[in-house]
Amino acid sequence: MGFLDRLLGRRSAERQARLERAAADVDRELAANIELASMFDQTQQAVVFENAQFARHRDVLRAEVPTTLVALVSVYERMTATEDAMERRGPANTITPDDKELIQTWEGDVRDARRRLRVAVAAPAATLLGRLLARLRGSKKSRR
Repeated sequence: MGFLDRLLGRRSAERQARLERAAADVDRELAANIELASMFDQTQQAVVFENAQFARHRDVLRAEVPTTLVALVSVYERMTATEDAMERRGPANTITPDDKELIQTWEGDVRDARRRLRVAVAAPAATLLGRLLARLRGSKKSRR
């Protein structure tokens, strides 16, 4: 992989394969967590979500799709709070509206993160020029 390939945003076959494996593992893990959340919706029995694949592939995702990693980190960081919301019970084994909203919001965010991950894998790598411009835009001070 030469300078020109990086400039044009092309990943080597090895990098692409590593990214595809990481994305597939994390996507499958998130799909399983959505299934578990669906079981909770039906049975009202608390579940424990999976997070091993994300921990295993986090470095690859950070290197290859850093903007998508932000959405994934948000979902995985809120897993514990979501599990806790599933365990809390009110009178007659009810779930508070706040806990129900937290759970449903998390489920929606998981679906969005999965979609973003699949799109990011299919997209070309960020170009050197694109990263440089993004960095310059991010550090530019407003003169207002």
